[in-house]
Amino acid sequence: MSAFRVKKTLVRTVLVVGFAAGLSATLQGCFLAVGAAAGGGALMATDRRTLGAQTEDRELQVKALAQISQNLPDSAHVNVAVFNRRVLLTGEVAGDASKQRAEDIVRGLNNVNTIVNELAIMPASSFSSRTNDTYLETRVKTALIAEKNISANNFKVVAERGNVYLMGLVTMDEGNRGADVASRVPGVVQVVKVFQYIQPQEAAAAATAAATPAVASQPDASEPTVGAIPDSSVSARPLDQQAPAPVSNSTSVHPGNPKATP
Repeated sequence: MSAFRVKKTLVRTVLVVGFAAGLSATLQGCFLAVGAAAGGGALMATDRRTLGAQTEDRELQVKALAQISQNLPDSAHVNVAVFNRRVLLTGEVAGDASKQRAEDIVRGLNNVNTIVNELAIMPASSFSSRTNDTYLETRVKTALIAEKNISANNFKVVAERGNVYLMGLVTMDEGNRGADVASRVPGVVQVVKVFQYIQPQEAAAAATAAATPAVASQPDASEPTVGAIPDSSVSARPLDQQAPAPVSNSTSVHPGNPKATP
């Protein structure tokens, strides 16, 4: 076989493999998108926030991150979490000026009720530290799911340098239970409560409203559930725990800018 034909064959092989890989990734993305949409719908139905608040929270997060990225030095590492129009700032900045600048940027956005500025004045965290924070968030969420008498859907978990911040619309009892659960997860240095508290009757009303449509959509117990995990693979072993980490309320809560968008 001539060198030209060999080269042509190799090129065609590479193109076929590349096309197959691209098609696989595209199809996988479609499946993930469908799964995410279905899961997102279920979570939205059990969320205590109004649909409008959920939409505004997502928009606020995108706007805040974009404007902070444009107006703060590249050395700044700022994360933004939003729940029920309460904005939590975590990460690291070089000085007080950058910390205040980030808060002012958020305050300039419409429909921000409260700003919790937990930015630390120190060098940006390392990649390994951020990776560990992502792992901690997963461990805390898993522990909340395993805890009885509370719903993990009512909690938003943010980890920064081993510190875990808990947001959500919860009763005082739910908040205390959730904070205790998070404090016992190995690797958690401190738990900071950033909750918005509601009365037990408000929580009961929200639970009733969320459960009503769910009853009609439950599958027939006599039919197998697609994608169900076999009983033999389910482990009852609890997560490893540590001595409780310190728990505190955030002391960096400041007023926002709750004016309505014109």
